[in-house]
Amino acid sequence: MRKSMMSWTRRALAGLAALTFVALAVAAPAAAVDIKALTTPAGIKLWLVEDRTAPVISISYSFDGGSAQDPVGKEGLAQLMAALLDQGAGPYDAPAFKSHQEDIAARLNFGVSVDRFSGTVRMLRDYREPSIDLLRLALHEPRFDADAVQRVQRQFVSGLRRSEQQPNAVAGRTLARAMFGQHVYARPADGTIAGIEAITIEDLKGQAKRQFARDRLRLAIVGDVTEAEAVALVDRAFGDLSASTGPADVAPWTPDAGRPGGRTLVVERDVPQSVVLITMPAIKRDDPDWYAALIMNHVLGGGGFSGRLMNEVREKRGLAYGAYSRLSTYREAGLLTASAGTANERVAQTIQIMREQLALMARDGITETELTDAKAYLNGSLALTLDSTSSIAGLLHSMQVDGLPPDHLLRRKALIDRVTLADVKRMAARILREDAAVTVVVGKPQGVTPTE
Repeated sequence: MRKSMMSWTRRALAGLAALTFVALAVAAPAAAVDIKALTTPAGIKLWLVEDRTAPVISISYSFDGGSAQDPVGKEGLAQLMAALLDQGAGPYDAPAFKSHQEDIAARLNFGVSVDRFSGTVRMLRDYREPSIDLLRLALHEPRFDADAVQRVQRQFVSGLRRSEQQPNAVAGRTLARAMFGQHVYARPADGTIAGIEAITIEDLKGQAKRQFARDRLRLAIVGDVTEAEAVALVDRAFGDLSASTGPADVAPWTPDAGRPGGRTLVVERDVPQSVVLITMPAIKRDDPDWYAALIMNHVLGGGGFSGRLMNEVREKRGLAYGAYSRLSTYREAGLLTASAGTANERVAQTIQIMREQLALMARDGITETELTDAKAYLNGSLALTLDSTSSIAGLLHSMQVDGLPPDHLLRRKALIDRVTLADVKRMAARILREDAAVTVVVGKPQGVTPTE
């Protein structure tokens, strides 16, 4: 009976969360979401969107500092710490912590990127205080029991060993080392086998104390909660954390000056299909030309089946199942990456076509039709992603991390609409530089000659 009730409660929570923002989307467009900027008695700043459609509350938050802060020789410390926060806290060991989450239908998730520690909480309104108490315990009193630490360490090591034979993982690590060199961003975000095995319980306790400080926190709440309740919940969870544990600094990154033809690296793996990544330095999120870069990337390959790369590589020639591009932003860096996976005998031709498309866009920019279509997609697609309290909270949180004001959603369409063909062409010439490109191929490619 208890397990059946748990299953029903989880399904109800998921359904209510979806219902909340289906109704909100019908009632108002994304730009009309009422964002309230609040400050708690403990001095914590947060953004709140109230909605009474369903009794669900979602919180998205993060702290400055991620895997780039891992000590040398302890690579993977931040990731391991995050994975252990729900493996016991306060009076609850790992099974009891999980059981208590299920009893109140609370969903706590923790994760780490290169630059940030992030978390989310979804809860029913009636169980908001016990749900928040679980989060407070995880952040303030993580147990790091020896059996749990050893078990999760083994899982991490096993995963890292498997990833050594996975072309996508190998390509990503190789690319990071080639692109970032001696910078901390070159280190694998998920750690190394030696680093994970070297981590002690004291390391984990020290990491938690350094990571969780109020001056590093960014936070958004969405759902069935009043201003007074939201402020109380935030201080209940985060108010007793240290005011500051020092800055989570990352050294500036200076891209390589480039070389004629760029660089090509081949990592051999005995697989029938190779992974291809072509990457070049791009821009950070705070660049004034961000939306010109976003439109450029959408036309190039960020738009999926509407992108030039997909059209040229898959639709016209059938060289690969897909070819894409994406913009990646870091605190101190930005990258644009074009990617494809193709049979070993087709790799050389695929790379040639991708490079031709990059060069063509760098020289000529995009067409008026492509600009119009990209703007229509970017303006229209945002509302489709805001289908739950969690997705709204995630958007608000990402806006905070990017340094955007609460009224950004009201101004976003105008910022996109004012981008011109000349803006995109200038951005394409700035980013899509053959001499700055690093090409990584993992597999058994035929006809590809590495430069190093």
